[in-house]
Amino acid sequence: MIIYLDESGDLGWKFTAPYRDGGSSRYITIASLAVSPDKKHLPKRLIKKLYKKFNWPIDIEKKWSNMTIDERVWFASQAATLRNRYSDDIRYISITVKKENVEPHIRSDANMLYNYMIGLSLLNEMAKHDAITFIPDPRSIKVESGSSLHDYLQTQLWFEKQVTTILTTQPCNSATSLNVQFSDMLSGVVQGHFEDGNSSPWSKLRTQISYKTLFF
Repeated sequence: MIIYLDESGDLGWKFTAPYRDGGSSRYITIASLAVSPDKKHLPKRLIKKLYKKFNWPIDIEKKWSNMTIDERVWFASQAATLRNRYSDDIRYISITVKKENVEPHIRSDANMLYNYMIGLSLLNEMAKHDAITFIPDPRSIKVESGSSLHDYLQTQLWFEKQVTTILTTQPCNSATSLNVQFSDMLSGVVQGHFEDGNSSPWSKLRTQISYKTLFF
């Protein structure tokens, strides 16, 4: 299985000002696209259709934050159809934290929280397979203390999950990977619902996402 990962929100803790106006996001979402190797072209194809349908410049990465509501709803609807059609080969996974409820001692090392979120979100999926290629956006690798994210996940698989899964981690910038862009948009669907109450895309996709919430 191949797992592509990206995020929405931030790991700041400033809640005395509005988000996007001096304050931090109130939520953070990590979302993943899990796809079998022989179907990895299908999410890419959807992103290409998105660029063509809405006449986006192909040489500039389109971020979720810059998409219109019509573009977001179209993506969510198409992604739901794709998942429904290939449910054995394509899965969407997310986890969202309500940051204002995170206790101060956890906030002191946000990287550990990030580690934990990814593990809680993905380890069960990873443990189902003999081999996982893990492709996060390198901007999402924020773990600086202790073991690297790769080592943390591999250790959890072998010792906690007691499986023989071999993990290969290959960070890839979303600007050069359509499937990482796909996971960016997945995270945008979920984050938009929780952060901004923008639930039109979420209503199209929620039944097709395996999602968790923490500190709610």
